[in-house]
Amino acid sequence: MLPIDAAAHSSRWRRRHPVEKALLGFGLTLCAVCLPPWPGAVLVAAATLAVLLGPAGVAGRQLWRAFRVPLGFCVTGAVPLLFEVGGARGFVALAPGGPVHAGELLLRTAAASLGVLLFAFTTPVSDVLPRLVRAGVPAPVVDVALVMYRIIFLLLDSLSKIRQAQAARLGHTTRAATWRSLAGLGATAFVRAFDRAQRLQSGLAGRGYDGTLRVLVPTAAVSRRFLAAAVGLLCGLVALTLVLERFLP
Repeated sequence: MLPIDAAAHSSRWRRRHPVEKALLGFGLTLCAVCLPPWPGAVLVAAATLAVLLGPAGVAGRQLWRAFRVPLGFCVTGAVPLLFEVGGARGFVALAPGGPVHAGELLLRTAAASLGVLLFAFTTPVSDVLPRLVRAGVPAPVVDVALVMYRIIFLLLDSLSKIRQAQAARLGHTTRAATWRSLAGLGATAFVRAFDRAQRLQSGLAGRGYDGTLRVLVPTAAVSRRFLAAAVGLLCGLVALTLVLERFLP
């Protein structure tokens, strides 16, 4: 199980209905995308961090480990905005307004990533997928997603054990040995994926699979107080952004 999935299963908001957390997390993401980067995205990022580290109870180290990956993509996407290629000032030069555009993009994407992480850190995938059938998603699509979600962890566990075995046999001591180990890792993972799929199909057939996976979903009632607080936070961020935009440079 990935660290973010483990954190979601042990989250303080684990028993809350996914609709509540989706409204808050994706609402903050929408605000980060739609509001002006300054001061809107900054306010959204600060509010999301406060919720993550406060009521949601996410550890700061876990949040940084999960956030640094999308943050790397945000920085990678913002850097090209700093330069122009083939203009009148040379082959490569600083683009007019490039730092401003890069900063705005970085603020928007970083704040939006935190909103998505808020939902991911508090809602396990196994709580969301079964409920998608009630939302109108075809059951076969949800079944395939559930099976793939399960197989991903099995394969990650297999890959970890294979790499440990290769390291114990000095399979990463030289560059040539590393390439041979990577090739063996890929081939073994391919074979094990087929083996896992066949065993999963046999197991489902043995349990009378009739085309629908029946999953026990923990019951949770939608809290009107939580929804009202989430809507109030989103509306407050929008109002505060519009007010500060008039007074800040």
